[in-house]
Amino acid sequence: EQLDDDSKKEYCGLQFDHTDDSKKALERQIADEEAAIADAKEGIKTLTEEISALEAGIIALDKSVAQATEQRKAENVEYKELMASDSAAKEVLGFAKNRLNKFYNPKLYKEAPKQELSAEDRIFVSNGGTPPPTEAPGG
Repeated sequence: EQLDDDSKKEYCGLQFDHTDDSKKALERQIADEEAAIADAKEGIKTLTEEISALEAGIIALDKSVAQATEQRKAENVEYKELMASDSAAKEVLGFAKNRLNKFYNPKLYKEAPKQELSAEDRIFVSNGGTPPPTEAPGG
């Protein structure tokens, strides 16, 4: 019976050692998994902060784009007005130059083209209206 008890004691000792090793391995695995969970939570927190910073940057960029668009629209209107006034000034200068040529350099003077009135315009003028404008002679 002593031999039987000794063999059972040895068997139980081996089983305790094996179970203890398994327990330690599982505890290490749990600790590793907890560390991985903590790292993942930290990564999520960092990514959330980066996303919110990027969203704020996008909002600021949208405001900047809207301001730039308004500025370009205003500059475009100003440019169109400038070009219109420039072309009008060129026409006036051409007319003035031609008028000056009439007196100072008659060879370069270009007479205003004779305007032939349509039937409707002749009726309008004969009733006291003003004739339609003619193009200024270029020069």
